Amino acid sequence: MIRRIIKIDRELCNGCGLCAKACHEGAIAMVNGKATLTREDYCDGLGDCLPVCPVNAITFEEREAPAYNEAAVKAAMAAKKEGGCPGSRSVSLKPEGEVNAPAASMLGQWPVQINLVPVTAPYFENADILIAADCTAYAYGAFHNDFIKDRVTLIGCPKLDSVDYSEKLSAIFANNNINSITVVRMQVPCCGGIEYAVKNAAEASGKEIPVKVYTISLEGKLI
Repeated sequence: MIRRIIKIDRELCNGCGLCAKACHEGAIAMVNGKATLTREDYCDGLGDCLPVCPVNAITFEEREAPAYNEAAVKAAMAAKKEGGCPGSRSVSLKPEGEVNAPAASMLGQWPVQINLVPVTAPYFENADILIAADCTAYAYGAFHNDFIKDRVTLIGCPKLDSVDYSEKLSAIFANNNINSITVVRMQVPCCGGIEYAVKNAAEASGKEIPVKVYTISLEGKLI
């Protein structure tokens, strides 16, 4: 949808953090010393952050963005009062140990659930994205080395999640420079939903992003 949302000029931002404190919804976070709109669906477009910025780095713009999710904002605020939920914080990770070792984690960012990832984040810039059905990582033994390595990972289950991923994924593709998209799904009919959503989102983004689809059998083999 097209709506009013804030825009942060990272070149002008001096890293004071006042806007992040002023944003009661939690849409703004400090990333690498700069204010960043990490949750577009948390931004109500009212702009409480604008007047506190000492360098006028924040403005309004009208553009494609997810709808303001008031319910999610209230849940996040409630969790914060109770001490916060570390499982929903957006962080970058660096794999440890032997990168070629079978047991080494190749995960490079958090969170990974499609419903939890922000629409824009530094790790999306010039990224190769992996979008996988939940079950694939359990079925395919070499999932980390063959698919997660060197990619930004997003996972979901179209059968269990009561949302259409297309809108969220389209916003991610449209608002970031994405190099490629890899889809990994299971050999079951319901998994076609994630492939369908990715292809629809790529088309809706207005960008020509290469999409490659892999299918895993129930026996854990690439087919």
